[in-house]
Amino acid sequence: MSSRKLPLAKAINESLRKALETDPKVLIMGEDVGKLGGVFRVTDGLQKDFGEDRVIDTPLAESGIVGTAIGLALRGYRPVVEIQFDGFVFPAYDQIVTQLAKMHARSLGTVKMPVVIRIPYGGGIGAVEHHSESPEALFAHVAGLKCVSPSNASDAYWMMQQAIQTDDPVIFFEPKRRYWDKSEVDTEAIPGPLHGAKVVRSGEHLTLAAYGPMVKVCLEAAEAAAEEGKSLEVVDLRSMSPIDFDTLQASVERTRRLVVVHEAPVFYGSGAEIAARITERCFYHLEAPVLRVGGFHAPYPPARLEDEYLPGLDRVLDSVDRSLAY
Repeated sequence: MSSRKLPLAKAINESLRKALETDPKVLIMGEDVGKLGGVFRVTDGLQKDFGEDRVIDTPLAESGIVGTAIGLALRGYRPVVEIQFDGFVFPAYDQIVTQLAKMHARSLGTVKMPVVIRIPYGGGIGAVEHHSESPEALFAHVAGLKCVSPSNASDAYWMMQQAIQTDDPVIFFEPKRRYWDKSEVDTEAIPGPLHGAKVVRSGEHLTLAAYGPMVKVCLEAAEAAAEEGKSLEVVDLRSMSPIDFDTLQASVERTRRLVVVHEAPVFYGSGAEIAARITERCFYHLEAPVLRVGGFHAPYPPARLEDEYLPGLDRVLDSVDRSLAY
């Protein structure tokens, strides 16, 4: 039987296992990914089964990890790199932005860069700063990088397969607070495109758009709103670069209202680009301005304050009410 209920973390593990079995050029690299199986155990058991040449424990040097992955990609390998936590990626930011993202264009299209960089991101696990941030806008802004984030185990399994098969670099943002959420995974299903958005709940009065960890919050908001007679559509964007504006536009043209939700700060966040594009595309359909819900423009707070910082049900529903009041 190909369909099972799996936690999101286990779905990624099984996807990586499948990639290692299928293609001898796939390698996994990162801090503690081998013997320990990663701090979240996402790579658990892979080094034991595939050996230290395929699943490689690296030094604590993110710039060196990504630089090595670039060299391996140039030699025909498909490295999958783990950055242990979101806030640890910045020593490698230079390599990612000035080398990884540019190599294909610099070579006039002759060089492929099939590198996947896995980044557990977001809050909600009671961790300290540098372990809870959402830096996706810093990467989505960079031409040459693709940025995706699954919200459930099935998408995590298939999007990882597709990312590894992509000849361009993919930044794969994993919502760490959803690692233990279970959903049905069919390992023989034919997936949709990697960067395609999905309508995960149909509605009539307003569209909620989100990706990664906030999709569940939006679905809960839609459930709560339904008890008051409000019908909310929820769109899981799945990809932050490129963004499937066609699917989102079709939804907004039906509902005539949009609220965008993400954990990252609202200021210069991905919601700003979405709001601008949908306003351009749907100006004559909109009954209210596009509203955004996200984190505050402040460093990530201590764990005991993160519930105040992160957008939750109340803040999403408040924006829904504001939009419907226009």
